[in-house]
Amino acid sequence: MAAVDSFDLLYREISRSCGTYFETLALVGALYASSRAVYLLRDGCTMVRVHFLPRMIQTTRLTQIYGDWAVINGATESVAKAYAEELAKQGVSIVFISHDRAGVGDFAASLAQHYGVETVVVLADFSLAPAAFKPVEEALRGKDVGFLVNCVDESLASPHAFTDVPEQRVLDLVTKNVGVATLLVRLVLPGMLLRGRGAVVNISSGACCRPLPGGVTLTACTGFLDQLSRSLHFEYSGRGLVIQSLIPFQVATPSSSVAESWLAPKPDVYAHHAISTLGVSHRTTGYWPHTLQRGLLRCVPDWIWVLGSRVFIRS
Repeated sequence: MAAVDSFDLLYREISRSCGTYFETLALVGALYASSRAVYLLRDGCTMVRVHFLPRMIQTTRLTQIYGDWAVINGATESVAKAYAEELAKQGVSIVFISHDRAGVGDFAASLAQHYGVETVVVLADFSLAPAAFKPVEEALRGKDVGFLVNCVDESLASPHAFTDVPEQRVLDLVTKNVGVATLLVRLVLPGMLLRGRGAVVNISSGACCRPLPGGVTLTACTGFLDQLSRSLHFEYSGRGLVIQSLIPFQVATPSSSVAESWLAPKPDVYAHHAISTLGVSHRTTGYWPHTLQRGLLRCVPDWIWVLGSRVFIRS
């Protein structure tokens, strides 16, 4: 009994002396839990504002807000084609920039026939450096260009060790996805600023958010497009222009091995969601399940992400 009484006495003394510390820790814990709840509520409201409200509320036609013509760079990519079709549905005429007419010509003719818009296919070999932009400048002269859409090359998504990629291939990928995209922005911006309206949409990839083993070129090129968009937004958003960075996660394109699912939509489904966010958010995944993925990704430490990516690539 003496031992029990001694223990009870010791416990009461410790509780009395540490009571203040326990109350302080409880207060800190409550404040932290409250802040997490506020952040979660904020993210939920942002998701509703960006992904749901714009599709529920009738808006003005895009031609009235931004302009009559759109320039599509990366016209052979499935997501770019789907985005172009969404623009055509709203009466926007399209200028496709491609190095291969066979991959775009029939699609351009189909849009013109189904939606009654004008389509132009400009063949440009950007390996010729500045000379390649001459036909693009000629095609855009006199047109009310309201949209520029740059889409990253889908072949970047194939995992390869950086040292296994041939030097010329690296140079071509950087030229197409970084150099050409940047120079096209430089080409259309003066006219947009003169008219006081226009939109630049850079479609990169969710890979820009985290390092990806086997995807050094993909991560670097998409990271550049994302940062370019964000920088342009802060520089020109106050002058009537909309600069948007779209960072989709997996999309079930014909060239990929990804099966269509809730988390991996078809290009037309993704584009339908993404275009509704134009003018609402300057940086978004464009598709609300991808936004959920991105939110979860922010909670994962880099080392766990890289380890998981390596296991996934090996499998």
